[in-house]
Amino acid sequence: MHDGHNRQINYLRVSVTDRCNFRCAYCMPEQGVPMLSHDDILSYEEMLRVIRVLSQHGISKIRLTGGEPLVRRGITGFIRSIADLNTITDISLTTNGSLLAGMAGELKAAGLKRVNISLDTIDPERFRCITGGGDVAAVIKGIQTALAVGLMPVKLNVVLTNIISKYDVAYFVDLIHREPVSIRFIEYMPIGDARVGPGPSIAEIKKMINSSGRGTLKPTLDIRGNGPAKYFCLPQAKGSFGFITPISEHFCGACNRIRLTADGKIKPCLLSNQEVDIKDALRSGAGDDEIVKLFYAIITNKPEGHTLSNSGNPTNFFRKMSQIGG
Repeated sequence: MHDGHNRQINYLRVSVTDRCNFRCAYCMPEQGVPMLSHDDILSYEEMLRVIRVLSQHGISKIRLTGGEPLVRRGITGFIRSIADLNTITDISLTTNGSLLAGMAGELKAAGLKRVNISLDTIDPERFRCITGGGDVAAVIKGIQTALAVGLMPVKLNVVLTNIISKYDVAYFVDLIHREPVSIRFIEYMPIGDARVGPGPSIAEIKKMINSSGRGTLKPTLDIRGNGPAKYFCLPQAKGSFGFITPISEHFCGACNRIRLTADGKIKPCLLSNQEVDIKDALRSGAGDDEIVKLFYAIITNKPEGHTLSNSGNPTNFFRKMSQIGG
């Protein structure tokens, strides 16, 4: 499948639930969001049908998101069903890591290839603050377990809010020397009514790393992924750093993804209100051709790029990040 700007679309992000056991300050309002009812959420069978149909039209990579995907019962069996489709070559999962230690082994056995884990700070008190009560020790245990069972590569996503400190950066420098993890710093995106603000710039983070006494960052092409990160290595390090710049350096020109929300909406872009409802078609007996047509309709009109900038949020987003599957 190609969009209206001739970008090949081969990557589907599937939000399996709108529920999460964290209340991250840049993801969910302090008062929370209205939860969808059971009937409003696509069943695993409906999601699997969409994946199966789209896999016949070029979709080969699946990322499962939430909310927090590990809070939905039956996620392991769903991953196994996706893995049974020989047209899907890569299954990954984005998680806050809090439940991962107890599930990593079964997820790997079911066919999950790799994980992205959110870790914005390693300070226990600041972690509780930004996550609304999360336990950073549980997340670190999840990271260790993911490495032990071979969910590789393990990628850690660090959003650059004003809660990150030089001590976090020092910890991350030490971590990539001890473990083969990829730590990706993500520019803060000013979306909605977040309870935190922007933190250091990518340039400032690079300066902190280069001042750590562990060598100078060097770009590398040895690390590849499905996303927009630019990767760098340090001498003697087992892992790497990645930098994701949705604001200062747009990467929309190479976007290869489409999104399916938990309530059955097709979205062409995280930062767009444009969406098409596929749930009604799935539940009214639509054939596979009709399902494909709905996806083509939204893909054809996929925007060339987003309009978010450091100056603020020019778009009135009617969904919060937790409702989309960021």
